[in-house]
Amino acid sequence: MTGRGGTARIAGARTSYRWTLVVFFVVVTATWWRPIHPAEQALHHSLTLIGLVALLLVQRARPLPYASFLLILIFLALHSVAARWIYSFVPYDDWTSALFGVRISETFGWQRNNFDRLVHLSYGLCFGPVIFRALAGRTRWAALLAVEIVVSTSALYELFEWAIAMTLAPADAEAYNGQQGDMWDAHRDMAIATLGAIAGVAVAYFVRRRSTGGLSSGGELSSSGELSSSGGQRTRRRLFVADRR
Repeated sequence: MTGRGGTARIAGARTSYRWTLVVFFVVVTATWWRPIHPAEQALHHSLTLIGLVALLLVQRARPLPYASFLLILIFLALHSVAARWIYSFVPYDDWTSALFGVRISETFGWQRNNFDRLVHLSYGLCFGPVIFRALAGRTRWAALLAVEIVVSTSALYELFEWAIAMTLAPADAEAYNGQQGDMWDAHRDMAIATLGAIAGVAVAYFVRRRSTGGLSSGGELSSSGELSSSGGQRTRRRLFVADRR
């Protein structure tokens, strides 16, 4: 039976999920204001739609901790921003010049637009901890499996891009893949996603150990850093499934 304190926490958590989702939709909507490359942007957003639908279905079946929910939406938001400029033309140099008087590409000597590298890095940084958290407490190999899943899914995505390059006209394929003449683009994308996953999983691993006193099994780490029991899982489920009275 849930007391007043528990009810208040549930209501507060539900509000956090909802407002995070609202902010995400605002970001996506803003990227569609006077689109520069509408057809290409829509193609990129097909993956955004698939990812969002999958996230909401998972939330209904087995709600994720808030931290995992937030990380996934951060990645999808970055992808949405990149999609507006079809990755290759994100004007981050103009942004940093206006804000700080510095152009990143000139500072680091970059010859290409590297926003796609940021998105691949964020894939590892965001999804690595999410996968680790889902597997922790079930297997001692959770950290390794989380990194391996990021690596394997990155490879599958690069194969998907290769299929696009072989199917579409060269200009259309470049508009989607954004290789920018880099013959090692797929390799670098996978490598940076792997590095992101290693870093993200390492942080999640040490946070878990610190929160659980080194406990390696017996439950899943919640978004607040506490080890959740089956009762905690039922509490998260109540955030998305209406109570039947």
